[in-house]
Amino acid sequence: MRRFFLIATGYLCIVLAVVGIFLPLLPTTPFLLAAMVLFAKSSPERAKKLENNRFLGEYIKCYTQGTGMNLRYKIQTIILLWASISLSALYLIDTLWVRVLLFIIAVAVTIHVILIRPSRPKGSE
Repeated sequence: MRRFFLIATGYLCIVLAVVGIFLPLLPTTPFLLAAMVLFAKSSPERAKKLENNRFLGEYIKCYTQGTGMNLRYKIQTIILLWASISLSALYLIDTLWVRVLLFIIAVAVTIHVILIRPSRPKGSE
């Protein structure tokens, strides 16, 4: 029963992480890392499968191995962040202070992403 709970919670974390890619206020990385921990405790095969996933695997490896974030991912992250926050602020939010808060969050996350150590191209050790 415990194993089933851990696996189910791991999949829930993956769903939340994927949703977090598109919603600026829902974090992606903590949910992916939580899924890795849950899978490592309950099903190492699933942890390995997540780590080797075509879409999420590289992101997890870069974070867990401390290799940094390549420029392409940084640019994609910042563009997606600003697009989703801008659309939310313009079309979904009517309250001025919430729009200002979204702008502050976007600026803070942009600074955070910019400050993440850039990864080196393979072979340039």
